[in-house]
Amino acid sequence: MMQQQHHHHQHQSKHPTTSRVHFTCTLLLLMFTPRVDSSWWYIGALGARVICDNIPGLVNKQRQLCQRHPDLMQSIGDGAKEWIKECQHQFRQHRWNCSTLERDHTVFGSQEAAFVYAISSAGVVYAITKACSQGELRACGCDGGKRGRAGDGQGDFDWGGCSDDIHYGIKFAKDFVDAREKMVKDARALMNLHNNRCGRMAVKRFMKLECKCHGVSGSCAVRTCWLAMSDFRRTGDYLRKKYNTAVEVTMNQDGTGFTAADRHFKGSAKNELVYVEHSPDYCLTDRTAGSLGTAGRVCDKASRGPDGCEVMCCGRGYDTTRVQRVTQCGCKFKWCCAVECQECQETVDVHTCKPHTRHTGEAWMDTT
Repeated sequence: MMQQQHHHHQHQSKHPTTSRVHFTCTLLLLMFTPRVDSSWWYIGALGARVICDNIPGLVNKQRQLCQRHPDLMQSIGDGAKEWIKECQHQFRQHRWNCSTLERDHTVFGSQEAAFVYAISSAGVVYAITKACSQGELRACGCDGGKRGRAGDGQGDFDWGGCSDDIHYGIKFAKDFVDAREKMVKDARALMNLHNNRCGRMAVKRFMKLECKCHGVSGSCAVRTCWLAMSDFRRTGDYLRKKYNTAVEVTMNQDGTGFTAADRHFKGSAKNELVYVEHSPDYCLTDRTAGSLGTAGRVCDKASRGPDGCEVMCCGRGYDTTRVQRVTQCGCKFKWCCAVECQECQETVDVHTCKPHTRHTGEAWMDTT
C-alpha cells in the first residue's frame, strides 16, 4: 500500500534557457555573499552542470563528494540563495547588512562571521533535506525510519506521508561543509566548525509533527503524521538571537577546544555561537574586515535604533532626497470577494548616509 506524500515530487528537466537564467541569478547573489573563506559557496552558480574539477578552492574531500553526488551540488546552490536572503533579512537594519565586497578570502573571526557560518551551514541542511523529500536526489528520499505507530501528547498516530530525512541533510552538510576546516588546526577553523554545527542543529531544532485526521466528518479517530522542517525563517530568527549572545572565546593550549574570554562566564558555550576577534564598526570601507561601510545606506531619521541616521551614518550626517512614491490607497472590500484599491502618489523624504570626508592633507584612505 503506497504511503501518502505531503510533498509534490518534481521531475522536470530544465530548459537550457532556464539553466542560464539560474546561472546568472545565482552568480549575482554570490556577488553579495559575505566575504568568508568557504569556496563551496561558488558551487551554486554552476548548478547541475557542475564540473567538479573546475571549481576553485575545493579540498579533495569536497571534490570527491561533488563527483559522487553532482545532483546535490544544485541543492547546495539553492541553499546558498536561501541563507543569503535570510542573512540579509536579519541584518537589513544594521551597519553590516550581510553584503560585502568580496567572498574569496578573509581575516575576520567576528560575531558576524560566526552568524554567517551558522546560517550558511543551516541553509545547506535545509536545501538538501527538502530536495530529498521532493524526490529530486538519487541518494536519499523520505525518512525510512518513520514507520509503524507512535504517540505524542494527543495520543497515538500512524507514521505516514513523507517525513523529512533531516539526518541525511545534516550528515551530508557536515561531511561537505566541514571538510575544509578540518584540514586546519587554528582557532578560526575550530570556531567555524563549532558554528557550522550550531547551524545544523538549529534546523533540526524546529522539526515539527504534521498530521492528517481520518474519520467520520474529519474527526481524528485515526491520525497519520510525518515530521517536517519548519520555515527557514524560524532558523534565521533563532540564530539571530544566538548572534546577540555570542561568546568570545580563546583556543585552549592543546588546540582541542575553547575557553570563554570572560572568566566570569558561567555555563557551556556548546550551543552558543562563538567568535575569536572583535568586530570592526563597519562605518568605513575595509576590505580586510569584510566591511562595505555605510555611505549611501538608507536610514530612518526618526529612529534611535541601529537603523537610525545617527547610528547608521556613524555621526557623518545624511543627505535628504525628496521622491515621488506610488502607494495603494482608498482600498474597499467588494462583495464577493475582492479588494479594490486606487493608486495614490505621495512625496516622501529619503535619507542616505553621507560618505566619509577626507580632510585636506590627511593621508587616510579606505583600506584596499
